[in-house]
Amino acid sequence: MSEHDQHSSFIKTPQQLILVVLLAFVVPIVLIIMLVTLATSGPSGDPNVLDPDAVAARIQPVGKWDPGAAPVAQAPAGQKPAAGPVDGKAVYSQTCVACHQASVAGSPPLGDKAAWAPRIKQGMDVLVQSVLKGKGAMPPKGGNAALTDAQVRAAVDFMVSQSK
Repeated sequence: MSEHDQHSSFIKTPQQLILVVLLAFVVPIVLIIMLVTLATSGPSGDPNVLDPDAVAARIQPVGKWDPGAAPVAQAPAGQKPAAGPVDGKAVYSQTCVACHQASVAGSPPLGDKAAWAPRIKQGMDVLVQSVLKGKGAMPPKGGNAALTDAQVRAAVDFMVSQSK
């Protein structure tokens, strides 16, 4: 090889030189424009996403909370309350124990004679009606709407007998 071949360029004609100079300016400018377009374009989502009706549908509450109302368990729709054995201890163990064991919201604990005495003086019918209709923080039927009146009376009888 000669010395001249070592320093030769791939540009051999004036047309090739003009083409390389033009591409040296055009290619970076096109790349810059593409990057700016990519960076400034927003996400291509639903055009109605900010429609007031669509916003209202997305942010509607899933439920309401009434701090004055106590939670009440409901029997399944179309189904009568379950008629179970009238065993006061079983009803207490399934429903009443949740609050009366730990004296939740001022409920009298099972076996606490001092707490039960003023209630027992009112009579069994008054106690049973208080449970059936709810009183204070206690919801009707102690929160178990599936209980029958007989089951409620049996549970009250059991709790009173344990607290005399």
